[in-house]
Amino acid sequence: MYASPLSRAVDTARIVGGVCGLAPILREELREISHGPWEGLTRREVEERFRDDYAAWEADPFTFAPPGAESGVAVLARALPVIREIVTTHAGQCVLVVSHKATIRLVLCSLLGIDARGYRDRLDQSPACLNVLDFKDPVRARLTVFNDTSHYAERPREPGANLSKWWEDSKA
Repeated sequence: MYASPLSRAVDTARIVGGVCGLAPILREELREISHGPWEGLTRREVEERFRDDYAAWEADPFTFAPPGAESGVAVLARALPVIREIVTTHAGQCVLVVSHKATIRLVLCSLLGIDARGYRDRLDQSPACLNVLDFKDPVRARLTVFNDTSHYAERPREPGANLSKWWEDSKA
């Protein structure tokens, strides 16, 4: 079992690991995308304080990052090699990886051949959901379970404000 070192991922990993008798191996590369100076602010606050950067990021969160933050490309550059290492090291085994919404969506896009520029609009992830990937080799994977919350939710979560502003505007 591998996990991001951020406390919410470690807490989740410890809960699951306790049932399985596993302790998480922490990997910095699995942490959530960094929004730099936007961390801790609401979307409205970011839009007001960083208008131009926010507009550029909304248009292309995959390649654009505000100063002091990460782009989606940067997240993939650090996360994908670790996923490859995990798959290679544990060939034929079941492995749990606990990470974060943006990081997971970016990795899934890359592994499944989905244009990662739309990761915020095309893939949603509920808190503590389960995704299952079956790897043929370190670069070929198929998604067999996606965004499953059956272990704690009666019905799927409504995406609403959880996706990008583009998604919200397009539903009007």
